[in-house]
Amino acid sequence: MIPIYICEDDTMQREEIASYIEDYIKIEHKDMHIQLKTESPDKLLESIQKKHEPGLYFLDVALKTQSINGFELAKEIRKNDPRGFIVFITSHSEMSYLTFTYKIEAMDYIIKDDYKNIQRRVIECIQSVTKRVKNNDKQGKYLTIKTDDRILHEPLENILFIETSSRAHRIILHSKKRKIEFYGKIKEIAAKLDQRFIRTHRSFLVNKDHIKEFDLAKGIVYMNNGQKCLLSTRMRKNLE
Repeated sequence: MIPIYICEDDTMQREEIASYIEDYIKIEHKDMHIQLKTESPDKLLESIQKKHEPGLYFLDVALKTQSINGFELAKEIRKNDPRGFIVFITSHSEMSYLTFTYKIEAMDYIIKDDYKNIQRRVIECIQSVTKRVKNNDKQGKYLTIKTDDRILHEPLENILFIETSSRAHRIILHSKKRKIEFYGKIKEIAAKLDQRFIRTHRSFLVNKDHIKEFDLAKGIVYMNNGQKCLLSTRMRKNLE
């Protein structure tokens, strides 16, 4: 899951940007969430000290009520999140050259000329980040599994879903080529996987890339290979 951070000292503009993001995430079912929206650079920097995955940052350049500006904040972010995606939002197009002065690699520079432009550009940034993360992070990752007599390495892209077994303290991994039952807990396995996996039910951990469709009425997730997984009531409400 990709965390999103907004640092904007204008309350109305901050809430507008957040609403664009939240609406898009909900409609497109993106594996993202707004981790923090604030006017305080200090709160943002404190928040990212505890994170490990790259984030997406929407930063106002002219933080008038704060001790540092958006460019200085971006430099501090880079110390904690060198792979993060930084987007500047400002009313001053002439200040864009300062991204080079501060030696900041920014993915975009959005001008506050009208709300439609901001909304479109914010969505384009989210789409671009989703594509980059998908292309960069998917290949070459494995889940290491210890069975009774073997240690297996299953590529994440091959895993369809993982479910709890009828046998106590065991779970079952369903991949494109095999089914593996081993000792473990869904929660512990989820912590080892990446953003493409979602918990659709307390007993199911599903790879979104292999989902064919959601049946909200029946509470079923149909996989591309014809298998079915359960969909919890809470998850169904989130998807509605």
